[in-house]
Amino acid sequence: MNLLSILSFIGGLAFFLFGMHLMSGSLGKMAGGKLEHLLKKVTANPFLSMLLGAAITVAMQSSSATTVMLVGLVNSGIMAFSQTVSVILGANVGTTVTAWILSLSGIQSDSLWIQLLKPIYFSPPLALIGIVFVLFSKSDRKRTLGTVFVGFALLMYGMTLMSETMSPLASMPGFSELLGKLANPILGLLVALLFTALVQSSAASIGVLQALSLSGSLPVGMVVPMIMGLNIGTCITALLSCIGANTNAKRVAVIHLSVKVLGTAICLPLFFLLRWLGVFPFLDAMATPWAIALVHTVYNLILTLLFLPLSKLLVNLSTLLVRDKKSGGEPVAEVFTLDERLLRLPSVAIIECQNKTVEMCTLARDTLIRSFRMLFAYDEGEANGILACEDRLDLMEDKLGTYLVPLAARNLSASDSRAVSRMLHTIGDFERLGDHAVNLLKTSKEMFEKKIALSPGAMTEIQTLLRATEEILNLTEEAYRKNDATLCGKVEPLEQVIDKLIATVKNNHINRLVAGDCTLEHGFVLSDILTNLERVSDHCSNVAVAVIELGHDTFETHRYLNGVKYGNAAFDELFGEYDQKYQI
Repeated sequence: MNLLSILSFIGGLAFFLFGMHLMSGSLGKMAGGKLEHLLKKVTANPFLSMLLGAAITVAMQSSSATTVMLVGLVNSGIMAFSQTVSVILGANVGTTVTAWILSLSGIQSDSLWIQLLKPIYFSPPLALIGIVFVLFSKSDRKRTLGTVFVGFALLMYGMTLMSETMSPLASMPGFSELLGKLANPILGLLVALLFTALVQSSAASIGVLQALSLSGSLPVGMVVPMIMGLNIGTCITALLSCIGANTNAKRVAVIHLSVKVLGTAICLPLFFLLRWLGVFPFLDAMATPWAIALVHTVYNLILTLLFLPLSKLLVNLSTLLVRDKKSGGEPVAEVFTLDERLLRLPSVAIIECQNKTVEMCTLARDTLIRSFRMLFAYDEGEANGILACEDRLDLMEDKLGTYLVPLAARNLSASDSRAVSRMLHTIGDFERLGDHAVNLLKTSKEMFEKKIALSPGAMTEIQTLLRATEEILNLTEEAYRKNDATLCGKVEPLEQVIDKLIATVKNNHINRLVAGDCTLEHGFVLSDILTNLERVSDHCSNVAVAVIELGHDTFETHRYLNGVKYGNAAFDELFGEYDQKYQI
């Protein structure tokens, strides 16, 4: 083993890790928000939850990514930590698929067709297809798929490079001496644990083991404790991710670690006993990549079958190890969190942001409707509730905006990028709707304190205008929640009708003022109400335009509005219906 061999091995490991990162990241991107939807469907059936965890891990090619996602979802209050046990056990099984893929490098056969299964032969054409997709395809999905192919080719090239470096080691006396030291099961377990913790990838450790096995000097009996060690070492990612998380999120990482540590504590002494009894004579045989993949799979299946019936015990153990903090704290309902851990899986983070943005839209609508009810029946308790809702809208805009900016800079699919743009364009409108609710609240308070009463004619007109504004709010909230461009198309005609109503109310007020039915003081109050309602309908229009235009991957508000207002039969028809419905 000379310097060049060491450099070659390091290069192979680097290619392997980068390929794994590229492939798993692109697979997660292709899966999109489906991953989170799947996790939210976790049921009380532990077997189904286990299968779900395995499927998600196979899709992302990383059990660490699955566990980190669980930590983030629990920290955000989306999942209960007790629901994660079966998913974690399933992830442990799902991650073994990687080892079987890597074992293809050990294929030995004289058949051409079987030889073509070796990565060294099929990876180059796969990489070429991937490059063609990345450089020339206009489809975002095909470009992402191309990145998966390139990542896989890099991973396999790294594996091949490591294998070629390891092959000559069998004839070196120093290497045999080193393996003799690692034959100590405890030492082998610790080395595998530390190496896996360092690279934060059990797949990398398995890859190195499989490459090492090609030297023909690695007994199966030595592999077993090493696999136990790397299983523990892979927990480092989840443990690091829970730093700064809440108590339940930390318990997720502890459950993950507990399964691996307790599994080793049970299986390692049993391994010693069975080996001493000579039950498994094949332990002295030289390991192959296939044998290592088999041991890895069997061991993780044993852990899963062992702990699946003991899920409640694991939950109780994690609760005992991670105690609840003794503090008054703020009410959970008032906490607004978007976990930064989910940024590692942008599509999942986007789904959570969309959920929060829809919540913000609904809150803005409800707050405004409450302020409408207050205009002519002021109540101090209700006023405090409206102010609290407006404060929450401010907080939500700040948190969402801060979270969405770095999220937008991630490598997103076209649909995810449009979703982020839509949210960035609309959260400001939702926050402003809350401000107008407060403005109307101030007007109602002024009317209450100064005992100002509008004329019967003005009251009737305002009531009609409020009904129209409430409908545009409901329409906008439903359209945004459903991301429905057809419903959004109904917003602008109603907004134009509201503008017409406001102009009519202003003209009628002037007539009443001349007739002596209203005063200038009434005019100031009426002007405040009309200005805020006009702004409310404008913000609803902005939201609807954002949904429609960004659905077409563009954002040209003026061109869109001009297009629907002039010479558009559908617009004219809707405008006529709303105009007939809201007559003053």
